[in-house]
Amino acid sequence: GQLVLLTALVALVGGCSFLNSDFDFDFTRLTMLGLANATGQAQLIAYQPLPEMDPELCLQLPPSSTMRAALQPERLPLGMFALPSGQAALTDPSKPAPLRVIRDTYPAYSSIAVDMLRDEVVVTDENLFQIMVYDRRENTPASAISQPKRVIAGDNTRIAFQCGLYLDQGSGDIYAVNNDTRNELPVFSREARGDVPPDRRLETPHGTFGIAGDEEHQELFLTVQHDSAVVVFRKTASGEEAPIRLIQGDQTGLADPHGIALDTSRDLIFVTNHGSVHGVDRNAGDGFIWRDAVLWVLNRDNWPLDRNFAVPGSGQILPPSISVYPRTASGNTPPLRVIEGPKTQLNWPTGIAVDGQRGEVFIANDAGDSILVFEATASGDTAPVRILKGPRTGLKSPTGLFVDTKNNELWVANFGNHTATAYPVTAQGDTPPLRTIRSAPEGTPSLMIGNPGAVAYDSKREEILVPN
Repeated sequence: GQLVLLTALVALVGGCSFLNSDFDFDFTRLTMLGLANATGQAQLIAYQPLPEMDPELCLQLPPSSTMRAALQPERLPLGMFALPSGQAALTDPSKPAPLRVIRDTYPAYSSIAVDMLRDEVVVTDENLFQIMVYDRRENTPASAISQPKRVIAGDNTRIAFQCGLYLDQGSGDIYAVNNDTRNELPVFSREARGDVPPDRRLETPHGTFGIAGDEEHQELFLTVQHDSAVVVFRKTASGEEAPIRLIQGDQTGLADPHGIALDTSRDLIFVTNHGSVHGVDRNAGDGFIWRDAVLWVLNRDNWPLDRNFAVPGSGQILPPSISVYPRTASGNTPPLRVIEGPKTQLNWPTGIAVDGQRGEVFIANDAGDSILVFEATASGDTAPVRILKGPRTGLKSPTGLFVDTKNNELWVANFGNHTATAYPVTAQGDTPPLRTIRSAPEGTPSLMIGNPGAVAYDSKREEILVPN
């Protein structure tokens, strides 16, 4: 049979006016199901228009949550769908049933934190959009699944593709960053469970990934992946409040930043960079930025310039790195030092944690299936002081980690094998975990599908290619 792919086209044409700007547009969503019929000609099989818009939503005012909800597409499960190629197979064109589904039905842990006061482990599930809380002493056999104490999940939670996590050790509040389809940071109390709305929400730049909190100065630090930036908010910020500082520019060394951590004893910021970057110039854009598939006037202080301000031809792929800045850095500030080079073994460095007492920096080395530990004063092409890696470690595509200074343990979220694993903080080599939390029995395939944006079919090898 013919494999038919699903694509979406969002058309923006004249109609509504926002933020008192002269940029007018209306909204229509057209879903194309079936790219060609048997003759090779384009064929429309089904479409789904947006509901009628309330005229009151077109007032020249900042968008309300009602407006954003109206524009929010229906949330579908992560995965890929093979659709029938003929219209006869569709009993209801608006709801075509897939022939097959490629999907991971188990939670995939992406970030992790330990509540050291209450002996709990909190993880984000980027696959099924959940926050899950476990007993810190949980140690589940290979054939079983760990049972969480609490789960936060559902449409009211506004959780989507959460990959960064900060836990307030005093209150137990959970700050979990939405990376892609929802440009906001929801905050939940420790008592939250089920399908509950967050206690508060903060609008964030598109592509926010990592998060760190500074309790002494009451600040939140967020990395912005696509725009190679760091934004700093008041810790209690909510709604459309602007950041108080921004780090962005060609001198910063930021290049697809992911993890971020603070060394409070030395007043430093540590950031992991995957390496892709493009230049930005306020004069290169048209005065607008993209947010939630809508153009908005760039009217807030310390908001990063996005790809609409990219300098043509400026894109680069740089080596992965760790860049270090003063805690109060802002603007186009160069790093104090950079850890980078072949000796570092950095390969998609993602999660990061700093143990200020030990003077060490821990890196979740995603593509290297390893944890790298550097001296906090390291610089240049320097080797780690310890490496945790090997088949007995249980590490597979680690993306998040947390150093439990109270219990001298290192916790790791393994996106590649449905586990969260704990080790002695000094573990190195092929050391097995002290304990394992499991969202699936050992050996269950982990598809590692994280917001697939496209799909292709290799007919020669009969393989499906999925960029994430």
